[in-house]
Amino acid sequence: MVLVNEQRKLSASLPLICRCIISCILVLLTQLTLSLVPRFFAASPFIVQFALSGLVLLLVQTLCGWCRRLLGVCASAPAFVFFNILFIWGFYIAVVRQAVSSLIGGLFNIEVAMIIIGLCSIMSKDPGLITNEFPHLDKLVEGSELGVDPDNENSLSRKRVRYCKICKAHVEGFDHHCPAFGNCIVVGKSQNFDKSQSENDWVVNLATSTMLFSILQLLWQAVFFMWHIYCVCFNVRTDEWVNWKKYPEFQVIESEPGESFTRMRFTNPYDKGFLQNVKDFLSLRR
Repeated sequence: MVLVNEQRKLSASLPLICRCIISCILVLLTQLTLSLVPRFFAASPFIVQFALSGLVLLLVQTLCGWCRRLLGVCASAPAFVFFNILFIWGFYIAVVRQAVSSLIGGLFNIEVAMIIIGLCSIMSKDPGLITNEFPHLDKLVEGSELGVDPDNENSLSRKRVRYCKICKAHVEGFDHHCPAFGNCIVVGKSQNFDKSQSENDWVVNLATSTMLFSILQLLWQAVFFMWHIYCVCFNVRTDEWVNWKKYPEFQVIESEPGESFTRMRFTNPYDKGFLQNVKDFLSLRR
């Protein structure tokens, strides 16, 4: 009986292991491909190398996506993020650490460790799944038909419960499902390298490509950060803003005098003004 249970656990974990292996291969392929940019365009300005790195990254990800669909295999987005962090950390320890002070090295190691801990916390955390104890829960599968009940603080509409198609569950305070974390996101809470010239060129190219990759990641994270600041200021969630036409409380039907047709426009019933929205958000984080 014990042997059967062990075999079942192994069979259940094999697909996950395969997806992690594929993600690791994709990370190595992506980083090595990016290292070709500074190798063949070393004389180009940094902004040119940066733009080329973005194009190469997009091309590699597109080609890898086609290959995965062709071969019928899947990768894991959280594993891809995790292995990228490990790659940057490993490259820093193996190469860059020799050229920086101990203070900078310690701060970098602490920062990476905090990122990994935060990533694991987000991936394993319960975002606020709603059980079947609430009435009318099935109405929220594709949209909200309950409206906003200002007199009932415990109503599903006031709790901003939405249905996540990826997790196949109802989530309180649902903003969006993040593929990179594999979970729902909710709103609530100097020295020189002593190497030969060929080895030195390889290290410099890889260091440059790693820096370019890190800047690209920082840019898209900055875009998402600015977007979420907007969401906080106007008290709106990503899913509500994108799919507002399926949530009746965000719809206003109006018609112009003399016109025979009506128009539907967006309205936010949760917007209480900039200052109050920020206060409500900060109170949720306590």
